[in-house]
Amino acid sequence: MNTESSFDFSGQIRARAAEVFSEVVSLRREIHRHPELSYEEVKTTALITDFLLHLGITPEPPMLHTGVVAVIRGGKKASSGHHLVALRADIDALPLNEENQHGFCSVESGKMHACGHDMHTAMLLGAAKILSEMKEQLPGDVLLIFQPAEEKAPGGAKPFLEAGLFERFKPSVIIGQHCFPNVETGKVALCKGSFMAAADELYFKVTGQGGHASAPHKAADPVLAAAHIITAAQHLVSRVAPPHEPAVVSIASIHGGNATNVIPRQVTMSGTMRTMNEELRSLLQERLCLMVEHVAAGLGVEAEVEIRKGYPVLFNNPDVTEKAEMICTEYLGSTNVLTSEPIMTAEDFAYYLQECPGTFWQIGTGVENKDKNNTLHSPTFNPEERSLETGSGLLAYAAFRFLELLN
Repeated sequence: MNTESSFDFSGQIRARAAEVFSEVVSLRREIHRHPELSYEEVKTTALITDFLLHLGITPEPPMLHTGVVAVIRGGKKASSGHHLVALRADIDALPLNEENQHGFCSVESGKMHACGHDMHTAMLLGAAKILSEMKEQLPGDVLLIFQPAEEKAPGGAKPFLEAGLFERFKPSVIIGQHCFPNVETGKVALCKGSFMAAADELYFKVTGQGGHASAPHKAADPVLAAAHIITAAQHLVSRVAPPHEPAVVSIASIHGGNATNVIPRQVTMSGTMRTMNEELRSLLQERLCLMVEHVAAGLGVEAEVEIRKGYPVLFNNPDVTEKAEMICTEYLGSTNVLTSEPIMTAEDFAYYLQECPGTFWQIGTGVENKDKNNTLHSPTFNPEERSLETGSGLLAYAAFRFLELLN
């Protein structure tokens, strides 16, 4: 490995990232104006395809209804075989109305890029442009994955893999990044090992005997039972999960009844369970089902709980993450590379990491005096666009450096 040439290459990429910045901003704004929900990203897929074709990169035959996969073929002979590094961006939006005031707000009612996937897509397109121009210097190939449907289970990563993505293309390393407004623009934050939680959806149906609210003894009250179930569910974390193991159980919605003097027959609830390891995940699921059954029986009602398993724990390969920290430091400087604590959000990038060593980092989109409403999944989420330059260049440099390290 020639460290000096790597640093020269980082300078070239930084310069090129600055030059293509305005084009990447335009791409991001076009995607932001026309958000598409999970599994519906037809126009976004067409935009990505057209841009890649303009670069001379021919997308692979479609593997799913939406999404794009393409390969940049490196022209430099590798010393130890021809390796492949994968870069992934997600492309779908969220079902909410935008409340920002800038000039490129969503024109699609009830749809908004409130999680930064427009940023991720534009960054990867910027990286593709940079890498396509330097492909003769690449000691290997780069797999570009523009993935649909990260926001809605079962997600797009798992269907991509089931369609044979990693059987057809065998990356040695996969890299992803996500916008985070709590990290300052120009910085990144990385975490070795378990970084994001497994997320399961919880659905409850509590059925009793309706009646007049003035005579609750003649009814079997599902509202009261639902309240006890909610209270008991919170105890699972403090009395079942070990104190050193992160876990969350939250009941986020409850519906039942529509009058002040009528005890309803049925109450429905929904919520989420988040855990950081599969053993605790299984234990909490088992205990939740038992708790619901026994609380319901004790109060004379019936209750059903459905657990829809979501994304697994996102586990960053420690060795790859350590190398990524070094690479990010080379490109950004040591003061701009931070260590992140594990967080309880979930990401279907976890499925890729079960099949291939890789890492997923936070890329800063925040400013020093950040607006408290500038949060992910908020109708006022408004990431700093200067991060597009950082993200495009860093992805390109990381792909180049990992290919170097693999040889």
